Amino acid sequence: MRIAARHRGGWLFSSQIDEARQHQVRINGEWVDVVQMGQGDPLVLVPGLAGGWKLLAPLASQLARHYQVTIPGLRGDRFPMGNSCVSGLSDHAVDLSQLIEQLGLERPSLFGVSFGGAIALELAVEQPHRIGALVVQGVVPKFRTNLGTTIARRVLERFPLPTDNGFLNQFFNLLHGGKPEPGPLTDFVVERCWETDQGVMARRIGHLESFDVSDRLWRIDVPTLVLAGTRDSIVPPSRQRALAAEIAGARYATLEGAGHIAFLSHRVEVAQQVRRFLREVSHTHC
Repeated sequence: MRIAARHRGGWLFSSQIDEARQHQVRINGEWVDVVQMGQGDPLVLVPGLAGGWKLLAPLASQLARHYQVTIPGLRGDRFPMGNSCVSGLSDHAVDLSQLIEQLGLERPSLFGVSFGGAIALELAVEQPHRIGALVVQGVVPKFRTNLGTTIARRVLERFPLPTDNGFLNQFFNLLHGGKPEPGPLTDFVVERCWETDQGVMARRIGHLESFDVSDRLWRIDVPTLVLAGTRDSIVPPSRQRALAAEIAGARYATLEGAGHIAFLSHRVEVAQQVRRFLREVSHTHC
């Protein structure tokens, strides 16, 4: 049986989504989704700018073989207008701290990707006591705006767009680190990203433009791993290597041939790197 192109991505990853346990938690007056998979030591995955927990579900499924994986929603995911009261990345970090407390997670490992990586860094510098280890991918302590992100933000702010808009789809394709081959993975990324309201995407890009923890990295006192795709054109690996160098004792590892969405396209390798790192951290503290 042939599957229509617009449904191929959802069909390919439906098993990971189906196995998730989903409920809602109220954070700062807004209900957000919380998705959990697996059993074991707690590991919190923080989603990126668009796509929500579903974009992380394939990676979560890999990690759930060894950990209790929790993916928190962000304010604005379920109720786009509610996102207007989020003033920046620090608000999302406070939300994350409160959610960890509400769920009774004791110093979980924290893994943030892209926008979620910025949230994770903000929490790690302000409340390092909340977490036991930190993993980030596709993030830097201070983002540099460029023409592409500026145009994307202005377009998202001012023009209602259909979900098959060619301009934004090309922006999403940059996440792969090059022109992707048509297929289920490409379809999945575009479909999931468009599930996030475009106004919310625009505001989050604005939050990244004002994000800066470069003078607070010294506060991070938990074991840290920085993962970078060698073909990441959104956040060059050289800048991610520099981030690792600024965090005391941090490790740096590359994902060969991966772009900005290495957590999805190279999820098996990412899961292996994370498990190896957390296993070494656990043995060190025994």
